[in-house]
Amino acid sequence: MHRCFSLCPRPVIRSASPTDAPHIFRLIQSLSGDGTLLPRPQAEIEAHINSFFVAETHGGEFLGCAAIHRYGTHLAEVRSIATRLEARGLGAGGMLLQRVLEDVRNSGTQRACLFTRIPSFFARYGFHTVPLASMRDKVAKDCVHCARRERCDEIAMVAGEPPIAWPVAARSSSGGLVQIGQG
Repeated sequence: MHRCFSLCPRPVIRSASPTDAPHIFRLIQSLSGDGTLLPRPQAEIEAHINSFFVAETHGGEFLGCAAIHRYGTHLAEVRSIATRLEARGLGAGGMLLQRVLEDVRNSGTQRACLFTRIPSFFARYGFHTVPLASMRDKVAKDCVHCARRERCDEIAMVAGEPPIAWPVAARSSSGGLVQIGQG
């Protein structure tokens, strides 16, 4: 396949389709061994494909992805944001992040969060660090199940100001998170 990454026009950002799931899965898998991303089964990616955006060349070659998880109108999480190594520096990551943040704003969600090891990148887009413990929804959804939870090296970041008291989340009988009040 011809690689014109450095010569091609800016990447195209679009909503993911079911045919993107294998590409997303391979990219996430390639970055989950060292803990850069949390591993996600392909079936989970397929089930939530509507939450993903992809970056691609004008010729349709997959460059990267980003997903959004909504906890409610108070918070959305930027998840699985990554680009292929050979596509780094083309602006695809920033374009993906901007598209996710646009989606957050358009949905009326008050703020976005993420967990990262590269806070300087996200700070350029209005994110600032917050205590990990302040991200109760995320902790309840993912961190409690993470093998690295006792030695987490990720930095919690949020775009927008957190409320005085974050909403408290609990698990419903179906396993989903429900908002049950202020913490």
